[in-house]
Amino acid sequence: MSSHFDFPTTLLAMQQMFPSETAAASYLRAVRWPAGFACRFCGRSGDPYVFENKPTVLRCRKCQRDTSITADTVMHATRTPLRVWFWAAYLVTTQTPGQSATQFQRQLGLKRYETAFQILHKLRVAMVRPDRDRIGDKWPVEVNEAYVGGKTRGEGRGVHHKAIVVGAVEVRTKVEKGSRRPIYAGRLRLEVVKDRSAKTLETFVTKSVESQSQIITDGWVGYDGLSGLGYDHKPVVLGGDPEKTDAELPMIHLVFSNLKAWILGTHHGVSQQHLQAYLDEFVFRFNRRFYPMTAFNSVLGIATRVEAPTYEELYGGQKNHYR
Repeated sequence: MSSHFDFPTTLLAMQQMFPSETAAASYLRAVRWPAGFACRFCGRSGDPYVFENKPTVLRCRKCQRDTSITADTVMHATRTPLRVWFWAAYLVTTQTPGQSATQFQRQLGLKRYETAFQILHKLRVAMVRPDRDRIGDKWPVEVNEAYVGGKTRGEGRGVHHKAIVVGAVEVRTKVEKGSRRPIYAGRLRLEVVKDRSAKTLETFVTKSVESQSQIITDGWVGYDGLSGLGYDHKPVVLGGDPEKTDAELPMIHLVFSNLKAWILGTHHGVSQQHLQAYLDEFVFRFNRRFYPMTAFNSVLGIATRVEAPTYEELYGGQKNHYR
């Protein structure tokens, strides 16, 4: 997205910027075609015909064919007003704890819970840039795994339905008295994985972290091959010592702690089939936590570049989140 776009920074600004469907459609058109509208049928560039009673439909002045502003986006074929989508994008990206579908349904007066659920899940698809960069490079990266989920009652001792989540987070540091001191967490990546095998963990690392980066992990054997893949691997044997864990892998463990608190506090737990979508939202918000108001613009920009999941993908948790 171009930085010259105005975007709402307050609830009042949201009301003022998007008082009608026409205003919302005009904004989305500028987001989708920042260099000007181009007909997808004949390729003509230039201002199209705009219908007063159908602001989301653009008609090419050359071939006379219509293009919907929402076609081939996460809002494809939507019957929900654009302003509802905009409010969803604003609330889910700018409110610190995010929004559950129940909260969203209540705040916007939607009749059906399913509508709120579908809108929020489709926006989560738009929280992953298809061309996003790998993290690391000049910053060290902490990598570790955690079990995410709740205890299962009545299925025997030790039985659970927790998912394995692997995470990688940059450690932004500052040189003080000849040594580097961790200052804050940089960019984050999270993914649900099937196991803790070397193949699984190496696949996650190679697509998430820039080669040659310094990677800090615990002593799990699944990470032993990272040096051979071109990484500056620094394994730390923790021995189950929580103090050593906090000292050697402070950022990723803080991330996992905040993630679990958010899932329980805002969503009261999530199913494994949808967990990756919630991880995508957490990562999106985490990586933009210092400038949350620009996130509204970011999610709309990505939303115009990715397609909506099908019904089966949406409810089966099968959407490929560009992994």
